[in-house]
Amino acid sequence: MIGNLVPINGARMSPWIRAIAFAGLFAGAAQAATTPDDTFRAIYTKEWAWRNGQAGILTSGEAQPGDGRLDTVDAANQARRLAYWNDVLAQLDGIDTKHLSAKARVDYAVYRAQIGNLAASQRFEQWQMPFNSDSAFWSDIGYVLHGDDLRTREDYRHYVDRLHQIPAYMDQEIANMRLGLARGFTVPRAVLDGRDVSIAAVAALKNPEDSALYKPFKTMPNNLPASDADALRKEAREAIADGVIPAYGRLLTFFRNEYLPKARTTLAAESLPDGKAYYRQQIREYTTLDLSPDEIHAIGLREVDRIHQAMLETMKETGFKGDFPAFLAFLRKDPQFYAKTPDELLMRTAWVAKQVDAKLGKYFGLLPRQRFAIEPVPADIAPYYTSGRGGADVYLVNTYDLPSRPLFNMPALTLHESMPGHALQLALSAEQRGLPGFRRDGYISAYGEGWALYSEYLGNEMGIYHTPYERFGYLTYQMWRACRLVVDTGIHHLGWTRQQAIDYLTRNTALSDREIANEVDRYISWPGQALSYELGYLKIRELRERAERQLGEKFDLRAFHDTVLALGSVPLPVLEQHVDAWIASRK
Repeated sequence: MIGNLVPINGARMSPWIRAIAFAGLFAGAAQAATTPDDTFRAIYTKEWAWRNGQAGILTSGEAQPGDGRLDTVDAANQARRLAYWNDVLAQLDGIDTKHLSAKARVDYAVYRAQIGNLAASQRFEQWQMPFNSDSAFWSDIGYVLHGDDLRTREDYRHYVDRLHQIPAYMDQEIANMRLGLARGFTVPRAVLDGRDVSIAAVAALKNPEDSALYKPFKTMPNNLPASDADALRKEAREAIADGVIPAYGRLLTFFRNEYLPKARTTLAAESLPDGKAYYRQQIREYTTLDLSPDEIHAIGLREVDRIHQAMLETMKETGFKGDFPAFLAFLRKDPQFYAKTPDELLMRTAWVAKQVDAKLGKYFGLLPRQRFAIEPVPADIAPYYTSGRGGADVYLVNTYDLPSRPLFNMPALTLHESMPGHALQLALSAEQRGLPGFRRDGYISAYGEGWALYSEYLGNEMGIYHTPYERFGYLTYQMWRACRLVVDTGIHHLGWTRQQAIDYLTRNTALSDREIANEVDRYISWPGQALSYELGYLKIRELRERAERQLGEKFDLRAFHDTVLALGSVPLPVLEQHVDAWIASRK
């Protein structure tokens, strides 16, 4: 306390001098307390707050928070982002990581890679190609606006303000795509047919209340005054009718009259401007590994051969008398393997999920509080959407074109997309205390998709695959991911055609024709992302086998799973270091 300060050098000080001296001591103490951890924390805290105020930022193909903003994606702002992240990288490179604490070193490894990927995306001007055959800015708007989270009058006011931003946002994205057209940086023409259906669905609306963006206003909180609710509904209807619908109309005209005719006729990422460097960067971002396309292609060929032998053995278990191509044709056509109604597919999926629920406690020590729903994929995107996609709160199942959704694949798909795959991993990450926002809300594909694919493998030990057909479904999903290594590098590095890729998947997997076509289009328009699954899975399997070999009877599968999930989404080299440290501690 100030009143009890000891006089310096035994001299008595006036209160004014004493206060100055104390302030100096206090400042010196604060300066002395600044550590490398503090410096690093200050950098990421400032950047994360800034990033949350930006619009349309993507990393690893996943939307970042962005505060729901939809009005700052123009070229000038994109240039400012590159300058900002380059400056952050320079600050990070000034930190001596040897002096960081163990926890901060993990944070640094995740964050340095994240900022490096964001800066690289700006450097290659990825923002000029703001969609692919799997997802698009115009269909992601509902997700970005967080319409399901509205609770208060302020929430609804904020949401209406964002609705007013959509026309300017659309116009900026059109301008960005024009820049991409001018330099040949576009989605390939070969995968664009039908991609305008979701734009046209909005552009053709006559009643704004039919828009999905109006849905939050159909069930507003009872404690909101009726006059306020009516006023907000009225403004939302006007914003959609006068702004949103015409903006989608302009986008549709641009897409059909300019983008389609001028989109590039090549497929390979390496054929883009500075394409070889661009594809290598995509590989680094999605795999977190420094592997060449040729190395990845070779790994894929090896895994395809290994899994094919297991598929042949499982085929024999079914009693089928024909050869492998005939068996695949049988699986694709026989009605016994397909649901007759969307509800049947959803219920069969839910039955798998409940079987998994009963087994989780045996394989995991820590389980999340979060529960997930099972819902059909929205109709406007279902024709070209993947068979299923899961998160912490919802598992979307595609009920469109039921003859393309074999039931024998549903156990593997459900393990991947719900528990113990994405739903478990993402929920545990969100519930972890003490993680910085950039880690809690970030997603690293090699880790997340590798874990989900490992979850399919775990279904064998959990007893989820009951018939040879379900085991074959598991193997065809394993084969599908191994084929991705071959197909992605084949298309983007070796010059494969779309038909070559389709034929390769048709020969090697029991996926339906629709699934194969949609998947190949996804790989063509989203270079590198498909590589993350198998490479992440192989690393987790490698780490488990290492732990089992080195620990012997001391190996605890539940503890191993908890260890893998403990860090949240991290690069594979960080995960490997973490598991190695765990193995050493168990010895």
